[in-house]
Amino acid sequence: MFAKGEYVVYGNKGVCLIQDISQIDIPGVDKDRLYYIMQPIHNAKGTVYLPIDSTKAVIRKVMSREEATKLIKDIPDIAQLAIPDEKRREASYKEALQTCSVYAWVSIIKTLYIRRNERLAAGKKITALDERYLKAAEHELYGELSIALGVPREDMESYVQSHMEA
Repeated sequence: MFAKGEYVVYGNKGVCLIQDISQIDIPGVDKDRLYYIMQPIHNAKGTVYLPIDSTKAVIRKVMSREEATKLIKDIPDIAQLAIPDEKRREASYKEALQTCSVYAWVSIIKTLYIRRNERLAAGKKITALDERYLKAAEHELYGELSIALGVPREDMESYVQSHMEA
């Protein structure tokens, strides 16, 4: 169980702050059930409710500063995402994103950086599909790293690149 005031990564909502753990008064909802009441950090107006006993949701603690530093150091050794064939490309991206694994997010980003560079070298643009999943993976990864390292979200890409080269 997580605690009030703790940062968690929750599914496709990204990093959220647990604002409260309580019952909620919403029509059609079991009033005796406890919920995490969370605010996504990149959506100040948003509120997310998750039953604390949910077995379907992917939720975990935000990585520690040490884990974030190790992840950045490990990026060169993280493999690209395995794409079995072009027909399964989107499914592979989606499955990797939904794991809520920072290593899977890095795999997506590496795969799409390489694919973008190959397409540009061939005189082609990055596809809309690739662009969408690249942005989604970067959003998830940089959002979590930002919290773990105390670096502003907008500075994360350059922070990661400078620390990989160090």
